[in-house]
Amino acid sequence: MRFAFFGDVVGRSGREGLAEHLPGLRRRLGLEFVIVNAENAAAGFGITEATARELFDAGADALTLGNHSWDQKEALTYIVREPRLIRPLNYSAFSDAPGRGAQLFETQSGRQILVINLLGRVHMDSLDDPFAAVDKELEACRLGAVADAIVVDIHAEATSEKMAMGHFCDGRASLVVGTHTHVPTADAQILTGGTAYQTDAGACADYDSVIGNQKEEPLRRFTTRISGGRFRPAEGPATVCGVYVETDPATGLARRIEPIRIGGRLAETVPVVGLAEAGLTFHPAHSQLSSRFSRHAKDRDP
Repeated sequence: MRFAFFGDVVGRSGREGLAEHLPGLRRRLGLEFVIVNAENAAAGFGITEATARELFDAGADALTLGNHSWDQKEALTYIVREPRLIRPLNYSAFSDAPGRGAQLFETQSGRQILVINLLGRVHMDSLDDPFAAVDKELEACRLGAVADAIVVDIHAEATSEKMAMGHFCDGRASLVVGTHTHVPTADAQILTGGTAYQTDAGACADYDSVIGNQKEEPLRRFTTRISGGRFRPAEGPATVCGVYVETDPATGLARRIEPIRIGGRLAETVPVVGLAEAGLTFHPAHSQLSSRFSRHAKDRDP
């Protein structure tokens, strides 16, 4: 299977960058499935139904979230109606968080791909243990048995926590990829057990910024320790950042991982893929939810 994961979409710039580049990337790379972290899609904070629709229309099959999941209150009800939107799995049972933290999807070719979203605990809002939560899901939906591919988005601050999660899931997931810090790391690799890994996918954002935000307010806070207003997304052309993964059809483990960067200020890198070998074409109806694993159960925003 060939799929891609794209990092945090920040505001309108990120959404427009994805809409500009993702359809071509799907064709060029023969992508069967696309996952996008969308927790900053609505004006840099959270997600709305309208912004989610833009990302689905651009070619995303599933959207993951993070610590800004509920910044837009409509997300609390929208996620109940939209099974392609996935929030962190490791909310406490006492929180009664709406939606789901893991979902099995069926691709157009009939393959099954499980998407899991986790929130780290180091320098983050403290939720339940993400290691225990993901372990339970990986045992319930085994790679190569129920799922043809498994993707774990670990939305976390600390690189050590993300790397530990990669090794914890090694051999049991196709890809473990970090989000949240908005800067693409240079450590794309296949771990010893066969799981593809990158500490942070980067962001889909204007990089003439401070992690996707206009520079003035972050600089003010760093230099004066006084807040002068809200952070606002930078509005220049976005660099779309992510990772491309190929898996072994027999095991679901990774055979290849490479970074993707296109558009905006950062140096471009796009994997070279032979489409004849892929045998895939883009279709508007990218995927549908699987019924085989049902337990997992117009104004433009800025």
